[in-house]
Amino acid sequence: MSVALTSTAVPTSIRSDKVRVMVVDDSVVIRGMISRWIGAEPDMEVVASLRTGLDAVNQLERINPDVAVLDIEMPDLDGISALPQLLAKKRDLVVIMASTLTRRNAEISLKALSLGASDYIPKPESTREATAAETFRHDLIQKIRHLGAKVRRSPVHPTASPPLAPGHDRPRTLAPAAAHTAPAPIARRSFGLLAPKVLLIGSSTGGPQALMSLVAEIGPVIDRVPVLITQHMPPTFTTILAEHLARTSKRPAHEGIDGETIKPGHIYLAPGGRHMRIARHGIDATITLDDGPPVNFCKPAVDPMFTSAIDVWQGSIMSVILTGMGSDGMRGGKDIVAAGGSVIAQDEATSVVWGMPGAAVNAGICAAVLPLNQIAPKLVRVFAGDRS
Repeated sequence: MSVALTSTAVPTSIRSDKVRVMVVDDSVVIRGMISRWIGAEPDMEVVASLRTGLDAVNQLERINPDVAVLDIEMPDLDGISALPQLLAKKRDLVVIMASTLTRRNAEISLKALSLGASDYIPKPESTREATAAETFRHDLIQKIRHLGAKVRRSPVHPTASPPLAPGHDRPRTLAPAAAHTAPAPIARRSFGLLAPKVLLIGSSTGGPQALMSLVAEIGPVIDRVPVLITQHMPPTFTTILAEHLARTSKRPAHEGIDGETIKPGHIYLAPGGRHMRIARHGIDATITLDDGPPVNFCKPAVDPMFTSAIDVWQGSIMSVILTGMGSDGMRGGKDIVAAGGSVIAQDEATSVVWGMPGAAVNAGICAAVLPLNQIAPKLVRVFAGDRS
């Protein structure tokens, strides 16, 4: 169903416009399915289809892929063991971990991100389920395209922030200096005049790493107001992420529960597979979970959380848009700004993918565009009363 090495004999220069993908999975069905999907895309190609992590490590230098789709559970050498060996041989290799939705695999996938994997993707339990397979296909192709694009354009590109892997979310070549500095004068606007009563955060690709870094430094903010987060993630993964956020922030953090009262000092994470909205019940703000269709191809999505918060807090909202593919959060951010609130976006240099924050910047709604390590200090100052 698949060929072990599909194009290693072809010089890289001949296909320099295509993202070179290595598929590593012990299931011949999964390898064949992914290979067919990639082969149907004009901007990418499968250069190897391998059964074990050991095969990938041994053949990496000869294959020279841009992206590796790496299964977690394989014989001889599993994905989490192969990952550091692959990155040791090729520092800029984009690795997308693939696994079924079990708690163990979710834990391993999040651990892989801390070890240098660029992203993860949950595999459908059964490829016979057309809907699940189509979602898997869409997400995988988008991740390969956007994470691999920067590698193809910039063979030598130093990593701006070590914990974050390289990636990009723009189909056209853009000079780094222009991408990072040109939009800033257009994007910047004054912070809202009202004291923020809540912190809302949206993130996607690269988000788990960014969130861990951020919540570790905003203790004074969490103690003052509630923090609500929507991270594009499937069920089980969000459960594990919430536990990690609690440990990192040393504050209560859990998936939002339908109908629960929102309180300062707590972190609420949108559960995988459901949108998290905010509603007013009497004097309390409460969480409402929505099982409606995906928004911006995502469920949970950031926009529903952002827009619903306005009915509760009006202009007293501080929102942050972190690294991620697509434009989710931009429309909700516009509404927040129109209501008198504020938006901070992560800058391009420290984003794994500058899709979501880039869309907000280009829409001209941001009061600040900052490297990841400067967002927490800025938030602490803003919530302490400095909105300059």
